[in-house]
Amino acid sequence: MPQTEKINISAANSTTQTSNSVKYGELVILGYNGCLFNGDKGRRRSKFQLFKRQVPNGVKAAKHHIVNNPQQSELIQNCHQHSVSYTLSRSQAVIVEYDHDCNTDMFQIGRSSEEQIDFVVMDTIPGTQRGDQSVIMQSTISRYACRILVDRTHPYAARIYAAGFDNGKNIFLGEKATKWYTDGEIDGLTTNGILIMHPINGFTENSKTGLWRELSVEGGLYALRESRSAPNKGNLVSTENNVLKDGTLIDLCGATLVWRSNEGLVQGPTLVELEKQIEQINASRPQCPVGLNTLVLPCKNSMTDNEKAPYVYLKCGHVHGQHSWGKGDDLNNCTCPMCREVGPFVKLQLGEETSFYNDNGIITHCFSPCGHMASEKTVRYWSTVQIPHGCLGFQPACPFCATVLNELNPWVRLIFQDNMD
Repeated sequence: MPQTEKINISAANSTTQTSNSVKYGELVILGYNGCLFNGDKGRRRSKFQLFKRQVPNGVKAAKHHIVNNPQQSELIQNCHQHSVSYTLSRSQAVIVEYDHDCNTDMFQIGRSSEEQIDFVVMDTIPGTQRGDQSVIMQSTISRYACRILVDRTHPYAARIYAAGFDNGKNIFLGEKATKWYTDGEIDGLTTNGILIMHPINGFTENSKTGLWRELSVEGGLYALRESRSAPNKGNLVSTENNVLKDGTLIDLCGATLVWRSNEGLVQGPTLVELEKQIEQINASRPQCPVGLNTLVLPCKNSMTDNEKAPYVYLKCGHVHGQHSWGKGDDLNNCTCPMCREVGPFVKLQLGEETSFYNDNGIITHCFSPCGHMASEKTVRYWSTVQIPHGCLGFQPACPFCATVLNELNPWVRLIFQDNMD
C-alpha cells in the first residue's frame, strides 16, 4: 500500500468533534445511568458518540484467496492490509482481502484497550452486585467484538458486523469456529456470538420487542444457535439485515448496548427536561404519610438527606419517607401503612440516561426491584425486553442499572401524597 494511503487511514482514527461535525448516533451500555460506576475514562465510558471522521477509514471485501500456509501469507503479515482469515485446517485457510472504502467510516467495539478499538466495553455487573467482588470473573466479551461501518452520506446507514480487526488489521476465525460457504462466499460466527435485536415500530412509545438474531462476520443475520458457542449455525433470516435501527440492541455476551440514531435522540427527552419534571413534583410538596415531612425527589448531581429521601413500597406504589413503622429485619417484607400490602421498600432514583426513554411522557412509574423512575411507556417497554443472560438465559432488566426485574411485578405506578394546604 502506498505510504500516502497509510497516512490517511491513520489520520482517520481521529474522532475529534468540530462545530460542523455530523453526528451519526450513539452506542449506550445498558446498566449505567449516565456514567460508569467508577467514572467515564477515555474510550471506556457508558456511551460512545459516533461522529463523521475527518478522513474515512472504512473497508470493504475485495478478493478471496485460498492459502496453503496461512501463517506465512503476505496478506496476514502486511500490517497495512485489512483481512479476514477463515482457518480450514492447519495448512489451509481462506483469506478475504479488504480494500479501503472512502465512502464509509469504521468504528470498532471490544474489550481490548488497543488503539484500534474506539469503544472499550467491559462486562456489566448489575447494580445490586457491584459491591460484591465475588461476581468478578473471566470476561466473555471478545477483545475485538464487532465493527460498525457508517455511510458518510445521508441517510448515514450504519451496518454492524461480528468481530473487529486486531492491531495487525486481521480477523482470525480458528479451525473450530463455525464457518460455511454460500454461493462461493465464505462467512462465519465468533466464539460466543454477537446478537442483535431490532425493535418493532422503531424506538417509540409504540415499540415492541423483536427477535434476537446472531450476526456473522460478513453481516448476515441468523437464528440463534442452541447455545452461544454451539458448533452449528441457525438458519439465515433473509427478511432482516444488519443495518442498525433506532433502538437496536447489541449483545456482546457480557454487556448489552443500545444504538440510538441522532434523529431518534432529538425526539426524546433531555436531562434538563427530566429535571424540570422532578422539580414540578417537588413543587407539589409530596409528604410522607407517616412522618408528615416533605419529601424531595433526587435529580442529577443532587443529594437528598435521609429524612427527605423518598422511598416506595414496590407492591402498591405508595411513596413514603424513611420510617420504622411496619418494618422488621427483612426490608423485602414491609407493610405499607396506607394499604397494608406487604413487599419490598426501596429508595427512589431518577433514570437519568435519556437514551433509554422511548417517549416524552411524565415520570410516573419505577422499575421493581431497583426503584429507578421513568415514564410509563419506558418502563412498560423495557419490562418486555428479554436481555441475554449467560449462555442460555434471557431476562428483562432495568436499563439504568441492569438489575433483573421482578418476574410478576416488573414495575409499579408511583402514588404520592401531596400537600393540599
